[in-house]
Amino acid sequence: MYVLLSLSIALFVGLMLSRLAKLVKLPAVTAYLVAGILVGPYLLGSFNWHGIGFTSHADIKTYQLLSDVALGFIALSIGNEFRLSQLKQTGKQATVIGIIQAVVATVLVDAALIGLHFIIPDILPLPSAIILGAVASATAPAATLMVVRQYKSKGPLTDILLPIVALDDAVGLILFAISFGVAKALISGHVDPIALILEPLLEVVLSLLLGFIMGILFSFFERFFHSRSKRLSMSVTFVFLTVALSMLEFDIGGIHIAFSSLLVCMMLGTVFCNVCDFSEELMERIDRWSSPLFILFFVISGAELELSIFTKPIVVLIGVVYILFRSLGKYFGASFSARAVGCDSNIVKYLGITLFPQAGVALGMAIKAETLGSEGLIVANITLFSVLIYELVGPFLTKISLLKAGEIQPDGAISAREAARVALQNKKGDN
Repeated sequence: MYVLLSLSIALFVGLMLSRLAKLVKLPAVTAYLVAGILVGPYLLGSFNWHGIGFTSHADIKTYQLLSDVALGFIALSIGNEFRLSQLKQTGKQATVIGIIQAVVATVLVDAALIGLHFIIPDILPLPSAIILGAVASATAPAATLMVVRQYKSKGPLTDILLPIVALDDAVGLILFAISFGVAKALISGHVDPIALILEPLLEVVLSLLLGFIMGILFSFFERFFHSRSKRLSMSVTFVFLTVALSMLEFDIGGIHIAFSSLLVCMMLGTVFCNVCDFSEELMERIDRWSSPLFILFFVISGAELELSIFTKPIVVLIGVVYILFRSLGKYFGASFSARAVGCDSNIVKYLGITLFPQAGVALGMAIKAETLGSEGLIVANITLFSVLIYELVGPFLTKISLLKAGEIQPDGAISAREAARVALQNKKGDN
């Protein structure tokens, strides 16, 4: 009873705050994170009424399975952006820019935070600095796509932006897997050069291999059904199964073997969307089905925010440094690489700014980092802090950039209700 009551209240508060956010033109994900703070242990949960909010961080941990499943669907959606037919249209430019800007953001944040570590080693551990560099590479596909679709953006910048956003998170997941392996080795105090190099690489390769196998099986078994509801049920089944298999861990000859659920589910979506001929329609249905799950994921993520850590000015400073150097990395990495591959001037000027938003994948990385203990807690809180800032200003900056590039018409955005009304009028006119 108490579990369902807590989840229903979390979902309700998140939905209601999203309406308020719409009035002030803020993204919904910001509302969900704020809702998490409201129902978390520092506000509503502090009254210690069972089922009314999350009473403690230990209480929040009991919902970890829900977060794991949500991350699986998030990664599946990312993989769905890697349709070969779309990638062929953008070709070499999107690939080069997507990789370089993610790596530059990671390098700049790593350099800044590692330097900060030597100034305040007791507050910013080295493993935390390394992981935050990898987290910096991730961009929020949902926030970017929301702006593009809302304002019906069209043009060269929009065409190259969408595949870069998808590729960006793929590169980010690989960088995170490697950085996470390095951080684990540093925390354990046992640095085996072979394991340090081999374990992260194995995690990436085996995760992609497992995702590939599951994607082939997923596509095969979907063809046994023609009913939309049964195809949707089979999709949910395979995401659950894939997330479960990605949690396997074992040792072989002193080498620890583990999987990245984000990489596995991303590859699952990539294979499925390229092999199955009805994948596009099915993915749209999956996105609608998983919407409440995503809301709960973000609300729970907001509830996990350790607000007490922000009473320390030095921790806020770390967050500011992270935001500053990540923004510089995204902007100059995209600008340099776009110029190098011969993109037009609007892409060189504005692409980097459109890559500022950060949310779902970064939060997933932060939750994964929490398994490292206190070092991971710092990563989670800095990430949540930066996500709140980026989600407040990121989509707005994306809109301004697309406007400056001439790819958004001033009156380009209409509500879904208005669009349906116009479509109905046009249909009546045709009759």
